Amino acid sequence: MKHELKKLEQSQVELSITVTPGEYEKHLKSAATRISDRVAIKGFRPGKAPYDMVKLEVGEMKILQEALEKIVQESFYQTIQKEKLDTIGMPEITIEKSAPGNDVVYKAKVALLPKVKLADLSTIKVKRTAKPITDKEVDEVLENLTKMQAKEVLKKEKSTKEDKVTIDMDLHLNGVPVEGGQAKDYHVYLSENQHIPGFNDALVGVEEGEEKEFDLPFPKDYYNKMLAGNTGTFKVKVKGVYQRQFPEVTDEFAKTLGQESTAKLRELLQHNLSHEEEHKAEERAEIEIFDTLIEKSGFDEIPEVLINAERQKMFYELKHDLDRNGVSIEQYLQDIKKTEKEIFEGFKEQATKRAKAALISRQVAKEHELSISDDELNKEIEMMKKVYKDNKEYMDNINRPEVHDSIRSMLLNKKVLAFLKGKVMEGESHVHEHEHDEK
Repeated sequence: MKHELKKLEQSQVELSITVTPGEYEKHLKSAATRISDRVAIKGFRPGKAPYDMVKLEVGEMKILQEALEKIVQESFYQTIQKEKLDTIGMPEITIEKSAPGNDVVYKAKVALLPKVKLADLSTIKVKRTAKPITDKEVDEVLENLTKMQAKEVLKKEKSTKEDKVTIDMDLHLNGVPVEGGQAKDYHVYLSENQHIPGFNDALVGVEEGEEKEFDLPFPKDYYNKMLAGNTGTFKVKVKGVYQRQFPEVTDEFAKTLGQESTAKLRELLQHNLSHEEEHKAEERAEIEIFDTLIEKSGFDEIPEVLINAERQKMFYELKHDLDRNGVSIEQYLQDIKKTEKEIFEGFKEQATKRAKAALISRQVAKEHELSISDDELNKEIEMMKKVYKDNKEYMDNINRPEVHDSIRSMLLNKKVLAFLKGKVMEGESHVHEHEHDEK
C-alpha cells in the first residue's frame, strides 16, 4: 500500500492512498459473502455461495462497490497509524480510481487535532439546580391520567369546549384543494391546543350532521411553508359529537393504576417527577460545564472538515429522528421548503460548538492523564457482544481496530465528563418553590 501526504491550511492534511488488488482481496471475499446473504443464488444457501458464483451472478464491479467502504476504512486507518497523525473527525473521501483487478486510489482530507488552551478549572463553578416538584405539577399529571381513561359518549346536543368532535375535513387555499389537506373521521379534542389558532373555537357549538365552512390564517412559522402566513378555507362535516366523561380521582381510580390509594398514587407521581427533574438537572449542569469551558478556553482555528463532520452527524441524527417518526427526509425538506444544502449550512454554529466540546474533552484527558485501560475496553466490548449477539453485521464489525478506537473514545468521554463534574460542580441546590411557580 502506497500513500503520499500533503499539508493543507486550517490544520488539515490530504492523503493520497493506493491499495493494490492483492491487499484488498480479502474484502472482496467478505463482500461476496454479504451479497450472497441478500441475493438468492441457485443451488446455494444464503451466505454460502463461492466467490466465483457470486461474481458470475452480480458481476465484479458490484462486489467491488460492496467492498469499497471496508477497503477505505482499513487502509485509511493503517495510513494514519504509519504517519502517527493525531486526527479528529471523519475524513472527506474522494474515490479517484476503482475498477475490478486494478488499484483502488482515493484521496482522504482529514483534520489534525487543533491546539487548545484549556481554561483554569479552579475558576469554574457550576451548580446542579433541581427544581422542586409542586402539587400543581402532580395535579396536571393526574388530570392527564384521567383523560387517558375518559369515556366518550355520543350526544345529540351542540359541542362544548370539553367535547370531542369527529369530522371530515377538506382544506382549500385560494379556492384550490390543498394536497394532503383532506381527512376522514378526524378526531378533534376541543380542549387541547391545535397548530392552527382558532381551529378548535370554530368547532365549538356544532352538532352531528352539520356542515360548516370557515377561514383561518396559518401562523407565519407554520411547518408547511406553502401554508405559512396564508389564509386557508376549511370545509368540515361533523360526523359526531362526543361528551368526554372523566373518572374522579378516588382510591378506586388509583387501584386501576396499581396503587392502593390516591395518597400512594400522588406519592408515586411526586417520586417519578422528581426523578425526571433530577435527570434534567444533571443534563443542564453538564451542558453548562462545556458551555463555560468553551467560552473560557482558547482554540486554534477549527478545521472546516471537522465542522463538516459534525454537521454530517447532525444531519444523520435529524434523519434518524424523522425515520423513527415515520417521516422521510424528502417530505421534511418539502414541508419546510429547504434543500439539504441549506439545512447543512444552518448547522454550522452548533456544529462548531460540538467540535470545540470534543476538543476540550480530548485536552482534559491529555492534561489530566485520563485514559481507558485494555481491561475497561474489553469489559465494554464483552457487554456489547452480549447485547448485540443476534446482530451478525454488528458482530462482524466489533473486533475491527477502528471500532475498538470508537468504543475507547466513547468510554473516555464519559470518564472526562465524570472528572469535570467532580472538579467544577458544586453541591446540589434548589430554586425556591415560589420562584418555580412563577416560571
